[in-house]
Amino acid sequence: MIQKDIIIIGAGPAGCTAAIYASRSGFDCALIGGSVPGGQLLYTNSIENFPGATGAPSGFELIDRIHKQTAQLGIEIIRDNADRLELDKPPYVATLAGGQQYCAPIVIVATGANARWLGLASEEKFRGHGVSSCATCDGFFQKGRDVCVIGGGNTALEDAIFLTKFVNKVYLVHRRYEFRADEILVAAAKANPKIELALDSVPVEFTGADALDGLKVKNIKTGAERTLACSGAFVAIGTIPNINLVKGQLELDTENYIRADAHCRTSKDGVFAAGDVMDPYYRQAVIAAASGARAAIAAGHYLQNLASRCPAKQP
Repeated sequence: MIQKDIIIIGAGPAGCTAAIYASRSGFDCALIGGSVPGGQLLYTNSIENFPGATGAPSGFELIDRIHKQTAQLGIEIIRDNADRLELDKPPYVATLAGGQQYCAPIVIVATGANARWLGLASEEKFRGHGVSSCATCDGFFQKGRDVCVIGGGNTALEDAIFLTKFVNKVYLVHRRYEFRADEILVAAAKANPKIELALDSVPVEFTGADALDGLKVKNIKTGAERTLACSGAFVAIGTIPNINLVKGQLELDTENYIRADAHCRTSKDGVFAAGDVMDPYYRQAVIAAASGARAAIAAGHYLQNLASRCPAKQP
């Protein structure tokens, strides 16, 4: 078993920022990134809203820069998955798929969240080529064009309204006639001349050759199908936080995100959360990175106040 000051699980913007801050404060960290570290950022086609991300890099390019920065600070990203996290009492223990174990009095959980997708075969083909789960990230690239937003909750309606600032038209596709969103958002969407409602309709197929050019939808009441011409489609049917490691050990909110306070402290002393796993609303890389910094600073203060460190154990 390898003793550390802090275990950080997740090597996306939140986990890497936490590692950078903790390392610069003199703490010895285990940064467990998984077999493919980087999280949802890896699936973003182009990024222009992250400070310093000049040249509109892809998500893969940006996370590569972040990983290189952590390496320059001497932080190793452990490319193995955490299979088990024991949080009953400190020192907390993380066991990797390969069998290696790390113990520490502090854990920062930055495991992120996965977008909830429709599950269409054509959806995978156009992800990053017109199909996105983040209107805030990718909507600007559809300036002056027609797009679709799929969903009926607050996020979907907020995305649709947001997109009208720079697109020509938004088709709002929802499988029911009534929306689940707040009434004020529903009223705003219905009153917006750039939004056309496609209700009682479900997506059938994304169409196009190399890039998206339409979304075929089916009316669930009549069975009629039609294709909405669009160059962008934003799937806004929710996200799934990656909580398998902490379920039953940390307090979660009603949507199964880790409940954390303004200092990223969770319901367990010495356990902090950062990034999308504790943020059901913003889902932005820059905000995830900021929460990683907050978690590391708070964890550092907590660690400095501990009377003892994780006891040495034999491998």
